[in-house]
Amino acid sequence: MRVNVSAEPDAAGLRPLSARSVVLSLLLGVHPPELPVKDLLRLVEPFGVGGSALRAALSRMVAAGDLRRSDAVYRLSDRLLARQRRQDDAVHPSTRAWSGDWEMVVITATGREPADRAGLRTRLTALRLAELREGVWLRPANLGRPLPGDLARVALTYSARPEASPHDLAARLWPLDAWAATARTLLARAADARDPAARLTVFAAAVRHLLTDPVLPPALLPSGWPGEALRDAYAGYQEELAATTGLRRSGG
Repeated sequence: MRVNVSAEPDAAGLRPLSARSVVLSLLLGVHPPELPVKDLLRLVEPFGVGGSALRAALSRMVAAGDLRRSDAVYRLSDRLLARQRRQDDAVHPSTRAWSGDWEMVVITATGREPADRAGLRTRLTALRLAELREGVWLRPANLGRPLPGDLARVALTYSARPEASPHDLAARLWPLDAWAATARTLLARAADARDPAARLTVFAAAVRHLLTDPVLPPALLPSGWPGEALRDAYAGYQEELAATTGLRRSGG
């Protein structure tokens, strides 16, 4: 079953809700990420998902490895637990004071299969690095996390400080104006959305957008950067959903 909030492509990244997307949104936002089917039946109803559609979606999700089932309780698979951790970090990123240094990762492995190269690109992007040129990835060293040690198998990692303007370099690496414009559109859509399905649609798009926030030091951001406002709006929606559903939502 698909809940048609909008059938048209949306510049803000809004996607029509399906029973699967409703279930994932609920489970990704609750800790621990598991719910009995009786609670799911109650929780999905305001979003226009009926019992038969829910059961069909749960069956497909278990078969696809999205969910695990134990008795009548459904929980996220390990793969989606990793997605939940990334989502939590997108809403509550860990940062540190920026000294002006940058992280640099230079890919040294050769002869890799296309799937391996694509997987590495996805992983480096998830670490909020950006590609300056083929095989050279970097970002300001302001995140409160080390680079994974196993990157040493395929890359060399450095601490560097560019001689050129770091502000110009950040603008070259990330489409900051476009990101900010989409974030402002999402904030406006969130303010206008009233019914549960419309609000879930907007905030599902919001958290996807936050996953692509480079989380740069304030000194490198354009004036009026809406990243924190979007994170605050999403955190407020989590609290709203907790109040209306009785779920314990994501912690920061």
